[in-house]
Amino acid sequence: MDNGEVLEAAEAPGAALIRPDSKPCSAAVDSFPGPDADSNAPRHPDAACGSRAGSDQVAASDADAGSDPLRDLAEECLAVMAEAARDEARAAARKARAAATYADSCRRLLPPSASLHERSAAEMGMVAEVACVLTISEGTASAFLVQSRQLSTELPRTLTALQAGAISWQHARILCDETTGLGPAGAAAMETHFLDPDAAKASRACLAGDLTPSRFRARARTWRERHHPVSIETRHTKCILDRRVEYTPDRDGMAWLSAYLPADQAAAIWEHTTTTARALQSPTESRTLTQLRADTLATALLSGETTTGDSNGGAGANSLADPGGERAAGQVPPPRAQVLVTVPVFSLLGLTDEPATLDGHGPIPASMARNLVANGAHSFHRVLTDPRDGAPLEIGRTSYRLTTAMRRWLRLRDAKCPFPGCNNHSLDNEADHLLAWADGGTTGINNLGQPCRKHHHLKHHSAWQPTPASKSQPPGWTSPTGRHYNSEHQDWEPPNWPPGMNSS
Repeated sequence: MDNGEVLEAAEAPGAALIRPDSKPCSAAVDSFPGPDADSNAPRHPDAACGSRAGSDQVAASDADAGSDPLRDLAEECLAVMAEAARDEARAAARKARAAATYADSCRRLLPPSASLHERSAAEMGMVAEVACVLTISEGTASAFLVQSRQLSTELPRTLTALQAGAISWQHARILCDETTGLGPAGAAAMETHFLDPDAAKASRACLAGDLTPSRFRARARTWRERHHPVSIETRHTKCILDRRVEYTPDRDGMAWLSAYLPADQAAAIWEHTTTTARALQSPTESRTLTQLRADTLATALLSGETTTGDSNGGAGANSLADPGGERAAGQVPPPRAQVLVTVPVFSLLGLTDEPATLDGHGPIPASMARNLVANGAHSFHRVLTDPRDGAPLEIGRTSYRLTTAMRRWLRLRDAKCPFPGCNNHSLDNEADHLLAWADGGTTGINNLGQPCRKHHHLKHHSAWQPTPASKSQPPGWTSPTGRHYNSEHQDWEPPNWPPGMNSS
């Protein structure tokens, strides 16, 4: 149906499609006939919203006469979806408040002399009641009650943001998870950091509602690691004892093999596997990069190499990883894939224990970073908190190709594909000129991005366009409808100064 047919349909008796002489409203979307719609179905009660606009709508009719009905309908659909998402958040806040009040009322109904057994039975009954009312499992109901209580008593700003539709229920759950163990002051500080627009602007952080839940969880986890009352060194020393490999059978003759490892080892394995898989790609290679990664890992593990272990659980690698044979027995060799790590200078010198940041992972213990610097492979690249290694970042139009230093800076600035919500890691992405070289664009950090292949294709084959970047901020994106979406910025924080030293 072309635009002329749409206009004819709008003129038909009883049609509820957007008319060229009226402004779009939610009625146009609610009453738009779908493929299975009943033509005799009653119209949405808001269908008369065009008539309620009064003289303002009549005055604007001339300006709207030349508008595109299909484009107007698409715009209205986007607006309705956005408002529906806010309504869902408000409904989630109401449900959480009700659940917390219900649980509190049930506990108050118990007499002070109730025994532990009676209280336990009452708690079970309360959870069962919520599970039945919401048609969810009792385990899910129990978790929901705990989260509702957290929001009502420990995270009031989060509940307020949920009620206002500024964040989703998924964001609220993440805040509940990541504030556990931080204490009242830490929880309040995390809320301020991610929910207060002024605080977020001051720290260059993204507001929680501007991030997808998965990206927000990564940001919240990073903030928690930096500000946890127990140092990351202590927590890492405890958790490293839990390292393990797990095997889980799946359907269709497949299975999952997962490993819980120190972050530097896991990141190095992933990047080495990716680099090896990329080297195997060719015009005659039919396997995808994902399949090549899996085949590379399986080949490495099943190639007949042996490992040795010690009482501390350390695993030695085969001689291919340590060609000199100088590694002590039972020690895992240092990563020999390209690993980019940002280390606070005082932490590198051993004056503080402030966490470093491992590209693609997040905070790691300072001792792990110092070990990488001391024992890492030749491809390991260290970046201080304020990198100033003298490498050129702007080379104008003298060269189309990027230098190695510029590629590393892009990895440091963007960390991943800059398209909103995309999780593709920087190692998998391709550097791209925001303003094409042929159109006068320069080969400089301000005119470079590193979109993944999917969003690189989107840029060149659709009306989606990136906006200018800067030395410290990746490009945003403008959609075909004219909406602008900010990219996720790195959440840098000033380094901690050693005791007795003046930061000024």
